[in-house]
Amino acid sequence: METATLEPTTIKKGFKSEEYFINMGPQHPATHGVLRLLLTIDGEIIKKVEPDLGYIHRSIEKMCESNSYQQIVHLTDRLDYLSSHINNEAVCLCVEKALELEIPERVKVIRTILGELTRIASHTLWWGVMGMDVGALTSYFYGFRDREMINDIFEETCGARLTMNYNVPGGLMQDIHPNFVKRVKEFIPHFRSKLPEYDRLLTGNIIFQKRTKGVGILTKEDAINFGASGPVARASGYSCDVRKYHPYSALEKVNFTEALDTAGDSFARYKVRIAEMWESLNIIEQLIDNIPEGDFKVATNAVIKLPKGDFYQKVETARGEFGVYIISTGTKNPYRVKFRSPGLSNLSLLNHIAVGGKIGDLVATMATIDIVVPDIDR
Repeated sequence: METATLEPTTIKKGFKSEEYFINMGPQHPATHGVLRLLLTIDGEIIKKVEPDLGYIHRSIEKMCESNSYQQIVHLTDRLDYLSSHINNEAVCLCVEKALELEIPERVKVIRTILGELTRIASHTLWWGVMGMDVGALTSYFYGFRDREMINDIFEETCGARLTMNYNVPGGLMQDIHPNFVKRVKEFIPHFRSKLPEYDRLLTGNIIFQKRTKGVGILTKEDAINFGASGPVARASGYSCDVRKYHPYSALEKVNFTEALDTAGDSFARYKVRIAEMWESLNIIEQLIDNIPEGDFKVATNAVIKLPKGDFYQKVETARGEFGVYIISTGTKNPYRVKFRSPGLSNLSLLNHIAVGGKIGDLVATMATIDIVVPDIDR
């Protein structure tokens, strides 16, 4: 970390109070990507946090203008690579809405199952890294142990473990693997037995609670004003789950409880994600034995052209609301594409909730925001 000294600001009882600038990142373990934070600190106390973006910018939205609608899908799993399947689904849903395509029920159910597996895989990685950020290295290995089972399922059906590209406009790239149902049904009881282990290892740990309770408090009003979404907003009591208010795919057919808390601190954001993993398991369990027979894709033209107009679709990723906004002029390429990524809005509130805390508190707070930098730096 580099430092730069400013002039003394106050003098109390003979001691000088000085503010310093500290560069945290762009390559830093706690930033979870190439994100630079310019911290203004007085001793150990944070006075200001200024995120500095642009280190991984790839101009994906501009690239969409010169690609077909099928190719755009492939770009979105590079935004939030931990929610790649859900991002891909959002683009496909937007294109299908514009074309007024009726998607087979089989496709809707498979998409929903894979989406909830993606959410669990993302949250297990977050849980492992969250523990590691505050000094509990064991959680990292436990989280990746369970995530590997999901990645194996993805690899067998989707052909990839991280950037899926399994969704296509009109359905799926191919049908599910013959082992898919069996392996998912094996994962459900396995993970149900491991979530209490997560609680024993980390949730109930008094040191972990001291590091997160009362740290990085976000009120419900501020969550709304900053445009926060996902677990970050729901931990402040803001009910905003897209799956509940604007259900898509097969989510209308399942019962699940929206994970909410009211404390608004880092521990509340932690608990909401733990609760979400339980609910994702419940959703998968309701669907896995009820995958309809039928086609895995409807026929579409080799060159897809959307009608003229504006089209929007939003979904609930592991980090919150992801939106796809397409402006079409009737050609095979969109005139303009805009992605509403949850990470950007959630990061914008970091200065608001970190000021007054210490650098160690900032690390815990950032971990519970669950930042994925490419999602922010598009």
